[in-house]
Amino acid sequence: MIDATGNPQTILLLGGTSEIGLAIVKEYLAKQPLRVILGVQPGDELAGDTETVLKAAGAEVHSLTFDATAFDTHPAVIEEAWLIADVDVAVVAFGMLGDAEQLWQDQAKAVLAANINYTGAVSVGVLLGQKMKAQGYGQIIAMSSVAGEKVRRSNFVYGSTKAGLDGFYRLLGEALAPFGPKVLVVRPGQVRTRMSAHVKEAPLTVDKEQLATQVVDAARKGQKLIWVPTQFKLVMWVLKHIPDPIFRLLPL
Repeated sequence: MIDATGNPQTILLLGGTSEIGLAIVKEYLAKQPLRVILGVQPGDELAGDTETVLKAAGAEVHSLTFDATAFDTHPAVIEEAWLIADVDVAVVAFGMLGDAEQLWQDQAKAVLAANINYTGAVSVGVLLGQKMKAQGYGQIIAMSSVAGEKVRRSNFVYGSTKAGLDGFYRLLGEALAPFGPKVLVVRPGQVRTRMSAHVKEAPLTVDKEQLATQVVDAARKGQKLIWVPTQFKLVMWVLKHIPDPIFRLLPL
């Protein structure tokens, strides 16, 4: 159960070695010991070290094999997670950035990005939603992106997948609201992680720890949607209202 101050007992992290996801888990762990269930990609070399770090931080750790694109295995993965314990918080933090110029010209890679970022996220979202609806409570945290709020030429394949994820989870939150569970959609700008290490650092780039603090605080407050950092809400409002002929001329 989630206590009156918003502290969970069990967290499921899908994307079990995601730096952002782990930062969120560690932020929760800073308050009290937790049971952490990691959904880890088959063959992920970081899985062992991730378990060690979480155990040292006071977590009881369980690992499950989770392949975001093996959609037919997802029901069994979620069932297995709930057999360990009722999940209080589920963090959907897996994703693929890829090379933006390659993605729109390589059919196989574009389909892979869509399957990981959107179809896989929808697949587990439906399953998580039904589990939490049945238990009458729970918190889903879905990692979206400002790239999905206003899809840009510079990374439109990735942006379009995040736009789909964003829309799905925001409306999943509305659908679940009468039954108790909550959904928080997180729209970060650039975050300093392995996935973004090859990308030129943009203005308003944040550390994963800064993001995690904001996310956990928002979840405790019952918020439905946040931008990280918060200044991005204004930035994106401005960008969305720039006429397309002018927007296309901007170096974005």
